[in-house]
Amino acid sequence: MSSQIMDVYMQTPPMARTLATAIFVTSIFAHFGVLPYAWLYFTEDRLFHLPPEIWRLVTSFLLSSPQFGIILDPYFVYTYVSHLETSNPKFPRKEDALWYLITVGGIIITVNRLFLGNAFFLQGLTMALCYTATQDQRGAKAGFLFFTVPAQLMPYCMLLYSLLMNPMAIPLQLSGLFAAHLHDFLTRIWPEFGGGPNLLSTPAFVSKLVTTPRFLQREYGTAIRPKSSNQPSGGARGASTGSVFPDSWKTRGSGHRLG
Repeated sequence: MSSQIMDVYMQTPPMARTLATAIFVTSIFAHFGVLPYAWLYFTEDRLFHLPPEIWRLVTSFLLSSPQFGIILDPYFVYTYVSHLETSNPKFPRKEDALWYLITVGGIIITVNRLFLGNAFFLQGLTMALCYTATQDQRGAKAGFLFFTVPAQLMPYCMLLYSLLMNPMAIPLQLSGLFAAHLHDFLTRIWPEFGGGPNLLSTPAFVSKLVTTPRFLQREYGTAIRPKSSNQPSGGARGASTGSVFPDSWKTRGSGHRLG
């Protein structure tokens, strides 16, 4: 039974499962007192500490809201990242989706540290993922609480819900929405309609982080992929099944702010 569960787990999109698992494990340890919050939050002065605490660039995105947020936040992140990783036309290669996470995360950190003072950023990242994942779903419908809304309006429904239930989370969510808008402008709108270059094209070092296995498992045996200089480094695109949207939206929880 456990091996079957592990097989199903390993068949899920790798970036989505890795990020969702990291959020779930980190949040469990932090909210139950095993892992101190002080080890996770981001502050720029710790980057210049000796040794530099560069892990905070990542861990500041790994703390969920408490209680139900421990389950819901990883679920939403997994849902949206798996869509970007496997079926979103903006990201034909896996390294493009990885570079999206890096650049959008960097924008969220910059905006929050310059203007908002937040030290944890998961809700901003979730908003950015939701916006990017839903913009190519025009014409589709998504369930939000007891209502059915056009898919592309999901981020704004999240903001409306936060306005009614948790206004303190809105600035962090807006920073994520801004980051997703800026990424879309620099990578799609400006090149297509402004005639300029893609200002956030995926660099070569990110492509090297994403490798294509040469062994292809099949039911009737194992095939070995020949090496090819023109083979995309991201590998074949997986087919996407099911909807990117949850059936209903639960509470997003409160934002995290230090100081």
